[in-house]
Amino acid sequence: MDARTITITGSELFGRAVEFGFRLVLALLLIGELSASAAPIESNALKPPAQGKIPVAFLISEGAVIIDFCGPWEVFQDVMIPGRQGHPFHLYTVAETTAPIRASGGMKILPDYTLANAPPPKIIVIPAQSKPSAAVLEWVRKATKNTDVTMSVCTGAFVLAETGLLSGKSATTFHGAFGPFAMQFPDIKLKRGARFVEDGNLATAGGLSSGIDLALRVVERYYGRDVAQKTAYDMEYQGQGWMNADSNQIYASAPVSTSEHQLCPVCGMDVDLATAPKSVFKGKTYYFCSGDDKKTFDAAPDKFVTAGKKL
Repeated sequence: MDARTITITGSELFGRAVEFGFRLVLALLLIGELSASAAPIESNALKPPAQGKIPVAFLISEGAVIIDFCGPWEVFQDVMIPGRQGHPFHLYTVAETTAPIRASGGMKILPDYTLANAPPPKIIVIPAQSKPSAAVLEWVRKATKNTDVTMSVCTGAFVLAETGLLSGKSATTFHGAFGPFAMQFPDIKLKRGARFVEDGNLATAGGLSSGIDLALRVVERYYGRDVAQKTAYDMEYQGQGWMNADSNQIYASAPVSTSEHQLCPVCGMDVDLATAPKSVFKGKTYYFCSGDDKKTFDAAPDKFVTAGKKL
């Protein structure tokens, strides 16, 4: 084998190596594109029924916060499954009686069912509302034995927590209620900075619009990410929180109250010094968003001062 033969052979090997490398890169790019376009594998998937609709009960009472339940309602009503006629969810309201109730802002709502005659739900949505009765708590306990998801939105977490179902589990709530929730339910693992928290068939969302994200997450668990994304698109909802449960990190740390910018020690919201109720504790004046917050603080001021430092 002469020198010329060696030179030609080396060139051929080099060319083939370049060609192989080029084809390998193309293959990897193609695999990457396929992987990116494929729906993510859902490890916490829910199985929709083979026939019929998924019943969704919205538990409401006086003062129920509109966006807390109307946001998820809109999500579930907008879901469409390719190749299927009609909507996959059956939505209805449940209250202690069918007498009209006043939701936030004065909206009057006529509940569809009472606790006694409501269809058995596979999903329960609990918005922020008035303090629950023993009958309401018992209905949630019994119904949750057979639900796929029992979810709270905002301070609806207090209702769910009072059932005892969250004991020993993880949960979240409205960021302005972290302190009271942690003190009232020390056996629940409060997650600050979470958009929503899932634990078994229980799920809790942060405040207000977080319920939309949790509802989209439930849709994803039933029907996959493509259906959830299409639902969000049809709603012109551009929030991405439903794809990342820990996307509320802006609320993971409590804002600091200063003499120039006073915050309510109970809820952490801004106060108007000219009109705000106030209390003095250990020589320091504290201002509150409402008389109810002042009463809560006055009952155990040391707990709120300590909780504020830990947030």
